[in-house]
Amino acid sequence: MKEFIYGRNPVYETLRAKRRQFFQLLVSENAKEQGRLAEIIQMARAQKVKVLRAPRNRMDKIAHNNQGIALEVSDYPYHNVLDIVDKAESREEPLFVLILDTLQDPQNFGTLLRTAESVGVHGVIIPLARTAQVSAAVVNASSGASEHLLIAQANLAQAIRELKDAGAWIIGLEGSEQAQSPGAIRLDGGIGIVVGSEGHGMRRLTRESCDLLMKLPMQGEIESLNAAVAGSVALYLAYLEREKKK
Repeated sequence: MKEFIYGRNPVYETLRAKRRQFFQLLVSENAKEQGRLAEIIQMARAQKVKVLRAPRNRMDKIAHNNQGIALEVSDYPYHNVLDIVDKAESREEPLFVLILDTLQDPQNFGTLLRTAESVGVHGVIIPLARTAQVSAAVVNASSGASEHLLIAQANLAQAIRELKDAGAWIIGLEGSEQAQSPGAIRLDGGIGIVVGSEGHGMRRLTRESCDLLMKLPMQGEIESLNAAVAGSVALYLAYLEREKKK
């Protein structure tokens, strides 16, 4: 299947990553060919992608926040869990994986992908069903970070076993009384951080597969952070610990 990636940064990063097939680049007929837009057009032409000018109403049918550009591409190229393990081994680094348990909101998904890419995770794992997919909206929300990540669709129980076999500890993020604070947990070794769905958290079997549960200390009036914010904080805490070890 084909789809349109839209927005200047998402389109730019998709072209830069070169992981999909490209069919055509649509540019709004009133858009000025300068700045990032000029870079995108030049990059597309260098990769022999057809560049077409399109009326605004056609662009708006693709997405209202298209920023005057849309790239027609092939489906997202998912990987598998072993690809993620191999990436960590090739870099001679302890595994660093983000596991998303039935996250539903594309904005939250995209935000977490953007954070994951920025802190150097080796890959992201999502379930086979009942979850947000890497759609154009997710690519947009991630500002194109999704195109540089290894994202695997897998049975989470099986994927977690594979990560454990590769030496990772699985850390579930939740606010229960059983959960420990980040200071009580080693985050600089091989780890998989699990973020549950909005509102419901981790499913029972996923929670039972975790080696440890972690909660973020809070002092304000609200009871919890949303999935994207909590997951991003946890990823950065792990990133900081891993940097200290280096």
